[in-house]
Amino acid sequence: MQNEYDAIIVGAGVNSLACAVHLGAKGWRVGVFEQAETAGGAVKTMELTEPGFRHDWAAMNLSLFAGSGFFKAHGEGLVGHGLEFSPASHCFASVFDDGKWMGVSTGPGETRARVAAFSDADALAWDRLCADFPGTAEYVFALLGNSMQMHTQGKLLTKALFKKGFSWTAGLLRLLVSSPRKWLSETFESDHVRATMAAWGMHLDFAPDMAGGAVFPYLEAMANQHFGMVIGKGGADTVTRALVKQIEATGGAVHCGKPVARVIREGGKATGVELADGSRISASKAVIANVAPRGLMKLLDSGSGDAGFDAKMTKFVHAPGTMMIHLALDGLPDWRAGEELQKFAYVHVAPSLDQMARTYQQAVAGLLPDEPVLVVGQPTVVDPSRAPDGKHVLWVQVRMVPAEIRGDAAGQITDTDWAKVKDFYAERALDIIERHAPGLRAKIISRAVISPLDLEADNPNLVGGDQVAGSHHLSQNFLFRPALGHATGKTPVDGLHLTGASVWPGAGTGAGAGYMLAQKLGGK
Repeated sequence: MQNEYDAIIVGAGVNSLACAVHLGAKGWRVGVFEQAETAGGAVKTMELTEPGFRHDWAAMNLSLFAGSGFFKAHGEGLVGHGLEFSPASHCFASVFDDGKWMGVSTGPGETRARVAAFSDADALAWDRLCADFPGTAEYVFALLGNSMQMHTQGKLLTKALFKKGFSWTAGLLRLLVSSPRKWLSETFESDHVRATMAAWGMHLDFAPDMAGGAVFPYLEAMANQHFGMVIGKGGADTVTRALVKQIEATGGAVHCGKPVARVIREGGKATGVELADGSRISASKAVIANVAPRGLMKLLDSGSGDAGFDAKMTKFVHAPGTMMIHLALDGLPDWRAGEELQKFAYVHVAPSLDQMARTYQQAVAGLLPDEPVLVVGQPTVVDPSRAPDGKHVLWVQVRMVPAEIRGDAAGQITDTDWAKVKDFYAERALDIIERHAPGLRAKIISRAVISPLDLEADNPNLVGGDQVAGSHHLSQNFLFRPALGHATGKTPVDGLHLTGASVWPGAGTGAGAGYMLAQKLGGK
């Protein structure tokens, strides 16, 4: 193992790997050190149930990566190293207790017809959103794809004011700070249409009444309508494996099973890291930590030297947790609402805004929700290579759940130890799916249940099973992610930088934080 690099990156999540790829393209030798035995962080694929059944550990949707500035710059090389996507034209749907369903697909008129079945007025609203989306997307994607610095975002605001006018720009800003319920209630009259879109807020930690959450249901609905969705061919780890090969091709290395104990400082500057086994690795240009803010404090055993910064990192707030259920199946779920649902990459079981709000509040209060929101991924519909012929995998994300259990909102589970609770709680989730897809249990060959604490044990950045690496509420987003003055990953320690989903632009597979930091360090 090489003992000196131009840059050392702690953690091998997608942001780390993207950062290393870009720096490698600039001539830097980069060493990435990961505590887990496999690179990728939340983006990896394993045979968790039976041989031949490949399950995405946490992240499944790779649309953000495929549409990212990083992929635009480095996609050709990654494809050359085996990266391959599987596109989905039937992107997401929701099922409801009255037996109806609503879904978003890319086919001409498909989604509009489904909306019109609930409300003619909503179909017209959908038309307006689709017509306006290209112009709106130009600014929203520019916002998300640029560093969160006042001068950068100020230029974007000035451009919007000049080209679009005050009223349009004010409307965009209002969308960015609105809650999902506020925006959806103003835009649509059908509860079914509102709930279908609001479910995307729950992928982060935006319950219907949380300010700043409207933009995520808006973006997912519009982007899926216009561009579709992609997942990884053979598994999400197609991204990870290609990134690692590209790093190695430029003289870098990814070392797994090598936890970093602390950052080494000399003369106030970060000059390397010490591994848990006592090995010391030096970095001549930069040390980059893809860790949660509290994890950064663990690497700086005596603090950063800036008490204010340290307090902000220690007080960084994480979102409620997630439980994952991975199923190997004999066949796809037989959705009661209609067999057309078997075509969709995702089926949400999130029947109303009120139910989503209640679930979130129960989880925040430390209670196991009586009716969790379920994101049912059907990846083998899009990519049959993930299972043996005629078989399927089901990817079930149980949102939201508490990291520390204080009770059960349903009054049925008395234990508070996730190691004991997870299988019982999985039964509650499966009961909910069974109501909408009778006979599912009879199709289960094998299952693996991953608790919030299992997720954190594998990846310490997912504190308490928080898959988005920190709340995205307004007080901790935009200029405040992870804290005011540090949205670019800057730290008080010279030569030490923070990256990852805890840094702007936040969660997802778009690798924005790692790519923007690499551009800054490498001179674009």
